[in-house]
Amino acid sequence: MIAIIDYDAGNMKSVEKAFQYLNEDAVITRDRKAILEADRVVLPGVGAFGDAMERLHSYDLVETIQDAVKSGKPFLGICLGLQLLFDSSEETPGVKGLGLLPGEILRIPAAEGLKIPHMGWNSIDIKEDSRLFEGIDRQSYMYFVHSYYLKARNPEDVAATTWYSTDIHAAVEHDNIFACQFHPEKSSELGLRILKNFADLRL
Repeated sequence: MIAIIDYDAGNMKSVEKAFQYLNEDAVITRDRKAILEADRVVLPGVGAFGDAMERLHSYDLVETIQDAVKSGKPFLGICLGLQLLFDSSEETPGVKGLGLLPGEILRIPAAEGLKIPHMGWNSIDIKEDSRLFEGIDRQSYMYFVHSYYLKARNPEDVAATTWYSTDIHAAVEHDNIFACQFHPEKSSELGLRILKNFADLRL
């Protein structure tokens, strides 16, 4: 069973529907027992970093997420869910993230001819040995919606990059932690392949 963490942050239903399309058993929940007993956990999210962390604290989900990751089960962050895994964000100075991986979330710098937020399809450059992107062409297009981006502190954690005004760390993999800045649930067949790869992971 795949637990999709419910903290009132956007794209939970579309993630659930994507897994259901793949014939995967997925449930939207904020129940600690259900999350810790699940085979896999997904942290989705759309919105502001500070508001999201406030909701995670208010629903007592911070420790639950940390314990789920410590258990070694596959854990996937999507969009804002990726950003929350790291230390901090320029979007909300002074608010601590989950700190599960080292890195910061920065504002996408302004550039002539580019709109912020970054919305739409962008090509990503995938690392060769990525487990999350197995079977996917190394130059593939994914769907993004974001104004802030990840700068991971450990280059070996970066599974894919993209360019939009700056070099963006678009996906990470570290032990049992996986995360995407883009939306696999909105990225057509290739996005579904990513979710299927996550569902089939054996760590």
